[in-house]
Amino acid sequence: QVQLVESGGGLVQPGGSLRLSCTASGFIFDMYTMNWYRRAPGKQRELVATIYRLFSTNYEDSVKGRFTISRDNAKNTVYLQMNSLKPEDTAVYYCNAFRYNNYWGQGTQVTVSS
Repeated sequence: QVQLVESGGGLVQPGGSLRLSCTASGFIFDMYTMNWYRRAPGKQRELVATIYRLFSTNYEDSVKGRFTISRDNAKNTVYLQMNSLKPEDTAVYYCNAFRYNNYWGQGTQVTVSS
């Protein structure tokens, strides 16, 4: 059974940091590209960050320099370190695994507010 379980969301003040984690099971983790998406209230889902099998990364323009995606294949886990958070980063963040199939986590809420 495939599972992607996110954790680490919460409420943080502007300028603060959070680290999201997503632990996978049920498929060969290191064969998959891993993504973090987000969906803000009233907006479409957007791709935030990608890490490929060989550890190269891509970021959405608004998070470049603030967010860092990483993966630990030994732990079947992908991370999203989010620094200098802004209110516009408020969203539900979803972990995604993509290669032969497309797997999704249940999402974790991130709220940036004073």
